[in-house]
Amino acid sequence: MRESEFFAARADAAQAEADTAVLDNVRERSLRAQQAWNTMAQRSLRSEGARDAREAASASAQAAAADSSRPDFMLGVGDPAA
Repeated sequence: MRESEFFAARADAAQAEADTAVLDNVRERSLRAQQAWNTMAQRSLRSEGARDAREAASASAQAAAADSSRPDFMLGVGDPAA
């Protein structure tokens, strides 16, 4: 489970608690908690997106570096028997 999924689940739980609250102060507290959890989920989604993009770029760069270090005949450029 990603961090953003955990935060979103907590926001849903806080909303459910607010929906069933009898006392106004409990409802207000739960709604404040929901807002806080939603804010954390949004921030986490941005961080996860940036992390995924960095990891993809790094993997692509590593693959390109690995390809450039191979001899031409391993890349299919030229004939090793010639």
